Amino acid sequence: MLNRLLAVLKTLRYLFQSHRRLALENLALRQQLAMLKSSVKRPRASALDRLFWALFAKYVNGWRAMLHTLHPDTVVRWHREGFRRYWRWKIRRRRVGRPPIDREIRNLIHEMRSANVGWGAPRIHGELRKLGIEVSQATVSKYMARHRKPPSQTWRTFLDNHVTDLASMDFFTVPTATFRVLYVFIVLRHDHRRIVHFNVTSNPTAQWTARQIVEAFPFDTAPRYLLRDRDRIYGDTVQRRIKSLAIEEVITAPRSPWQNPFAGIV
Repeated sequence: MLNRLLAVLKTLRYLFQSHRRLALENLALRQQLAMLKSSVKRPRASALDRLFWALFAKYVNGWRAMLHTLHPDTVVRWHREGFRRYWRWKIRRRRVGRPPIDREIRNLIHEMRSANVGWGAPRIHGELRKLGIEVSQATVSKYMARHRKPPSQTWRTFLDNHVTDLASMDFFTVPTATFRVLYVFIVLRHDHRRIVHFNVTSNPTAQWTARQIVEAFPFDTAPRYLLRDRDRIYGDTVQRRIKSLAIEEVITAPRSPWQNPFAGIV
């Protein structure tokens, strides 16, 4: 008896599901026919059509099989666009980020920064806490007055200010007719753009490079600054030799080929 009752219930459920499925298919077909009748050449979906299919795809399983006039990816794109617009509308009047502090506190931070140039955010934050003003250090850093000028001179400014005391060294390669590769070491002075020393070798080493530096600056002709890149050949041996000549090394920044001392001069 119980098995018969379960079979009857399953049959009724199937009939109701089939009826519901048939009604949904009928609704989808009627909507597509109305969209085709409203279009002259090709089907064009209005805002209501997009809303219908966005909701239909969300709540009806197997909606792709009921769609004949549009591509399913188009409906998915409409649904995503509606999702973005909904959340844009929902947060349109809300401010993003931390709430602003009072204008009096902001003015106080600016005055403390202007009167004490060497103070940073930690020091100003500590002084505000002494006054009983509870703000975070990140907030103090946000409202501190920013200086437009960089904290130090730029690379081009350094070259212009010390051009008479600058020299550069670099390697470049030259292929030969016998398919050999020669390494050319060159030293230039920036003041008159003149080559003060060069030499060629097929096997450059740190000891050989250090000897070339001594030959490039005999007696008291050593410059104050010597520019070089980050080639590994300039190891401890080369650095000790440069330091023994009372020359200060200026190394180019990592991954900055425009600072290359040789390529920037020739």
